[in-house]
Amino acid sequence: SQQYEGTLEVIGASNKVSVKRWEYRRIGSYGASKAILRFTAPAEVKGVALLIVNHTDRASDQWMWTPAIERDRRIAAQDRSTRFFGTDFSFEDLEERDVDQFDYKLLGDDTIDGAACWKIESRPKESKTSQYTSSLVWVRKDNYVVAQIEDYSKDKLVRRIHYSDIQNFSGIWTPRTVEVFDANRKSRTVLKLEKLEYNLPMKDEDFTLEALRRG
Repeated sequence: SQQYEGTLEVIGASNKVSVKRWEYRRIGSYGASKAILRFTAPAEVKGVALLIVNHTDRASDQWMWTPAIERDRRIAAQDRSTRFFGTDFSFEDLEERDVDQFDYKLLGDDTIDGAACWKIESRPKESKTSQYTSSLVWVRKDNYVVAQIEDYSKDKLVRRIHYSDIQNFSGIWTPRTVEVFDANRKSRTVLKLEKLEYNLPMKDEDFTLEALRRG
């Protein structure tokens, strides 16, 4: 299990900055986990939440809860490429990339932030629905953490996700800062993980549609 409080700075193309906060909790093994993230600020988005149920053999199932209308809606496949509630994350970016759903090719060595990395091309298998036709993934050689991902549609860059401030928590190397750059909008979102904790006691029933609505 994992939980943290996230601060998101959304920086538009004109450098206008808005700040959002969410709480994130997840349970289960990587790629087969369940997670709920819930906005806590500002007031106009407080309580909006997303339930993500990850699968090892296909794309995740996702539902968004909007307290103002007391309604949840399932995120349709065609909507997964849209931005998640004013951030530069798409709905698809919030699911876990299970390694078995992609084919890989090692392109060589590179460095990110001065750290030696393997540069790997990944392409989704036919069973995996994705807005991206390919991704470049930089994996650090010292701790095996993903340092950067570039997502492409055909040959056009769609998003770049950069991971930094990597620290060891309970034996788990974790980036404390995640920056998402949207190449089309020329905007970016910087997520900072605070109060990060692993392996807390959590229950499966806290990651259901009923729990999503309860808040």
